[in-house]
Amino acid sequence: MTALLIIVAAIALLAVGYVFYGSWLSKQWGIDPKKKTPAVEKEDGVDYVSAKPAVLMGHHFSSIAGAGPINGPIQAAIFGWVPVFLWCIIGGIFFGGLQDYGSLFASIRHDGKSLGEIIKDTMGVRAKNSS
Repeated sequence: MTALLIIVAAIALLAVGYVFYGSWLSKQWGIDPKKKTPAVEKEDGVDYVSAKPAVLMGHHFSSIAGAGPINGPIQAAIFGWVPVFLWCIIGGIFFGGLQDYGSLFASIRHDGKSLGEIIKDTMGVRAKNSS
């Protein structure tokens, strides 16, 4: 199997996961695409600044893929490339995608606050300090 075929398969699987799993999560959480985000409602040019979707995609992709170039080859040397490839694709969709999407969803629902501030507001200072 050539590297190009593996890359194409990975892109296709991630695209399918994005479209189908992402839309399923949106329906489950009741996301309204017409609702304005805190960056639009509270825009101040410092903390609340709108960004283009392509820029946001780049930031979120680099966040979830950050440890891959270091961790991936080490795991592949131990377990082989097929289990690591499957873990990266399946884990990226169902674990990483859920975590990133859930974090963004929670932040938007709480006026753009960070997760630490959301924890403080909903669970108390003690929960925030122990995380």
